[in-house]
Amino acid sequence: MEQNKNKTALTTIGIDHSTNRQIDKLCKRYNLKKGEIVKLAFEYIEKACINPSEPPESVKAELAKINKRQDDLIRFIRHFEEEQLNPMIRATHSIAVRFDSIAKTLETLILSQLEKNQEKYNSVLQKISEQFGKHADAINNQGKQIGSLHQLLKQGNKKLLDLIVLYVELAACGVMDGKRKESLKAEIYKLINPE
Repeated sequence: MEQNKNKTALTTIGIDHSTNRQIDKLCKRYNLKKGEIVKLAFEYIEKACINPSEPPESVKAELAKINKRQDDLIRFIRHFEEEQLNPMIRATHSIAVRFDSIAKTLETLILSQLEKNQEKYNSVLQKISEQFGKHADAINNQGKQIGSLHQLLKQGNKKLLDLIVLYVELAACGVMDGKRKESLKAEIYKLINPE
């Protein structure tokens, strides 16, 4: 029984002389036997879903079909871009512009307040030095303390300005600047949470 299963039943088919010559040419060209070339041809027809009674159109017609499909895809992509992507980009841009103008307004307001505060601190320091001119040791100690507070204030102000600049850059990043956004966020995090 096992031997009968492994044996292949061979059959013959009738073909005309011109088809036989074509098969012979293909056999010579590809170094195959007639049975192998017929088997491979049928496998090709099956895989390619070709109906032998309806031969494919010319190469130009097939290319025209492919081009039509490509044109349809391009039209779809352009339509999607017009209907979906462009409005999102415009909305994002207008938000970024508004955020940028708000951030710049806040920056100028903060800078003017800092200048006023700086003038107040300077006048207070001058009054203290005039009133306590006789007490040199106390004035020196207080001056050192106020100087360190002044440095802390400067550092805080610089940190605040750096944060504002980073937020402005983050707002100005486009839709596709993902890496730049992440690096800006990391810098902001480092400024807010120093080690």
